[in-house]
Amino acid sequence: MKRNRLSSRKRISADATELGRLAIGLAESGSKLEDTFWQARLAELLDRLFHDGAEDDLTAALDRLFDTHPMGHDDLADIIESHAESCILLDQGQEFDLLLFAVPVLAWSRFSIPAAAIPRNLLQTIKVHLGAHVLAAGARLALADYLYSPDQLPHSFVDTWQLMRRLGAAALTGDDLNVDASAMPETNRFLSDTRYLLGALTVPRGKPLFRWNEADKTTREGALKEWLKQGAPCLEPLLTGCAYQALLADAYHAACRAADSASRPYSLNASVDFLRTALGEAVSDNLRAVVGAFHDKRLEEYRIGFGPADSDVVYHGVVWPLLGIEDETTDVAGEIESVLRKAGIREVVVLDQQFPYEFCDDCGAPLYPSVEGDTVHAEMPEQDDAPSQTLH
Repeated sequence: MKRNRLSSRKRISADATELGRLAIGLAESGSKLEDTFWQARLAELLDRLFHDGAEDDLTAALDRLFDTHPMGHDDLADIIESHAESCILLDQGQEFDLLLFAVPVLAWSRFSIPAAAIPRNLLQTIKVHLGAHVLAAGARLALADYLYSPDQLPHSFVDTWQLMRRLGAAALTGDDLNVDASAMPETNRFLSDTRYLLGALTVPRGKPLFRWNEADKTTREGALKEWLKQGAPCLEPLLTGCAYQALLADAYHAACRAADSASRPYSLNASVDFLRTALGEAVSDNLRAVVGAFHDKRLEEYRIGFGPADSDVVYHGVVWPLLGIEDETTDVAGEIESVLRKAGIREVVVLDQQFPYEFCDDCGAPLYPSVEGDTVHAEMPEQDDAPSQTLH
């Protein structure tokens, strides 16, 4: 997954150096045939490094390329992701394509958003709907019997690869993956957050993976429509007390990126809905949103403070992180303002100043912009069962 990295100038291993050399060769290739040459050698080296659990070599090569060869960095990141989430398996003399996939679910609640084990009967129902509306005919499917929070997803490329292999083995035998819920780390409590179903599918080598790969010309949009209509309601028992929006299943890293992008406007809409519920229509109709850009060495994120239009108090805050190639030249503030106005916030103030990338010294929460141009702690009026004041 392409990401910002801190500069690293320390000595790196021979394998990390070789990864960098091969990735630069791929980035500078002038033909598809030469691409295939470099990709084959990268695949051979990556197979060994993944089997050896050599996460440090992967990250060291990416860090070095981030500093010295951005195109090589992006090509290497793409191929590492591909190897972490997919492979070819041999079963009874036949080759199968294996893909780790995720089904993101955006949710918000005044209470805790569950991250928990999925009962067996519900897991089977979800599998039926995925098979009918999302996956290609004949695909074998295994799901992990746990609804993951972002904090509980695999932390590294090697962890992702290991999960992919375990789920792939389960898919070939018609089983599912039992997750030890007691070993899962606790997840942070946010008003709005993402949950993930994780699974693996296998198909005979070269066959379609998803419905939109098949010859009947089903589109992604059509598959999503049927999934939302037929499959998404099955998730309700897992998300008691939550409003939620399911996204379409996709390859693991692509699905995580799609969830990161979709969660930003979802968080703003969830924030407005929450404030209307918590404060009442009369008060919430008088809300103002203040948008500020927060910088460290560069622009890191936008933060939005919600409060009454007749005061500089901030009731609630939302963090809108930058993704991918977004930077100071991208009209992110305009996108935020558009989402807020569609959500019914009539007064939106976009401050033309840079704020320091600061957090509360006492609790670590982000500080949000006030209309006066200060950074302040978000504080809701006294209410029962108040959730965390941060959305993401």
